[in-house]
Amino acid sequence: MYSLRKQWFGNVRADVLAGLVVALALIPEAIAFSILAGVDPMVGLYASFVIAVTISFVGGRPAMISAATGAMALVIVSLVKDHGLQYLLAATILTGVIQILFGVFKIARLMKFIPNAVMIGFVNSLAILVFIAQTPHFIGGSMMTWLFLLITVALIYVIPFIIKGIPAPLIAVVILSVVAVFFGADLKTVGDMGTITQSLPSFFIPDVPLNLETLQIILPYSIALAIVGLMESLLTAAILDDMTDSSSDKNKEARGQGIANIINGFFGGMAGCAMIGQSVINVKSGARGRLSTFVAGSFLMFLILVLGDYVVQIPMPVLAGVMIVVCITQFDWSSFKYVVTAPKQDVFVMLLTIAVVIYTHNLAIGVISGVLVSALFFISKISSITIHEKNNIHYVEGQLFFASTEGFISYFKNLSIEQESITIDFSNSRIWDDSAVGALLKVKHTLPCEVHFIGMDQSSTAIMRQIMDKK
Repeated sequence: MYSLRKQWFGNVRADVLAGLVVALALIPEAIAFSILAGVDPMVGLYASFVIAVTISFVGGRPAMISAATGAMALVIVSLVKDHGLQYLLAATILTGVIQILFGVFKIARLMKFIPNAVMIGFVNSLAILVFIAQTPHFIGGSMMTWLFLLITVALIYVIPFIIKGIPAPLIAVVILSVVAVFFGADLKTVGDMGTITQSLPSFFIPDVPLNLETLQIILPYSIALAIVGLMESLLTAAILDDMTDSSSDKNKEARGQGIANIINGFFGGMAGCAMIGQSVINVKSGARGRLSTFVAGSFLMFLILVLGDYVVQIPMPVLAGVMIVVCITQFDWSSFKYVVTAPKQDVFVMLLTIAVVIYTHNLAIGVISGVLVSALFFISKISSITIHEKNNIHYVEGQLFFASTEGFISYFKNLSIEQESITIDFSNSRIWDDSAVGALLKVKHTLPCEVHFIGMDQSSTAIMRQIMDKK
């Protein structure tokens, strides 16, 4: 009870102020992510409100901001295009169910098996895809479109040197929106992309057939959303753990993200997850507790209810400029140095992850591909086994498992034996699986002499006995 009270009311002033700042910064990004996904701006705004408020109660990482994100928007583009909003909402609910199951089965433990090269590829490919998604808003546009785009980017970089208390993207959006309206600039606006409704979200069940065909449509998207959402959320949680020198419950966070997405889907929001950029802004603004996340979501909805008529007048080139800066900030520029200094296999994995994500427009497929290739490289590396002989004792060095048994058997198959017995020493080796035990038995039964195995550690001996007993 004390811990819960501390998480909510142990840092009230800083949490409230940080939450207000984040809410202001969420508006342009929530709208931009909605447009990126091909849905009305309210879908992203409702999602950001519902997810942020819900996760403040059920999440595992205090002060982390969860809302509509670019990573999730990229996954659902084709679903919205081919099947519409109702199927997106159904997929969002199913995503939540899958994430809860991930949390129950402690799937967060698998995060440690994702190599750094894959993580770098994930972050960079996300930045590249979001940038590509902005190009229709300015490529082929008028000179005025390009002017507002470039000025937006410039202002976001310049404003922090002058004003530090208010997010630069928000100031840029307000200033340039006022200028566009005052001078009657001929630019596409948020209102051209969809309707801003000045009302609270209402509960409803997605209007989709409850049958196997619907499940076949939404399941692949829901699995991808669940994986991408948890990856970004758990990565963000780890970053905040380091920043605040504290720990968080990753499995509780997985369950919390699931609960938030289920509720979100029933209130008309797109699937969401933790936001790296906004969470860092929140913590750097002094937030440490759950109250900051609650305030961010609540104040965001208040702003929409009060200022909705003005939001529709925001020029699209300005939002595109905001998103381009998000891409520039999120891209890991140190990866260029990484390409030069890292092992070639790791560089290949990073580039492969980026290439697959960009080709498929699916972050989950890219990450899984990167992990699998990295695992193959690792297996190839540790499957090298060497054997040398001294005084009729054959010393095995390396790990003996399914990938290295061929070399082990081949050595003894080609060995010229004149003695009545030989000894194989496993002091610098280890037996890992059934294939390894099978290789030992094959060598023992095919060599024209007596074979003695020595030097096995406790684990190797145990697996030998376990498999031998079954045979």
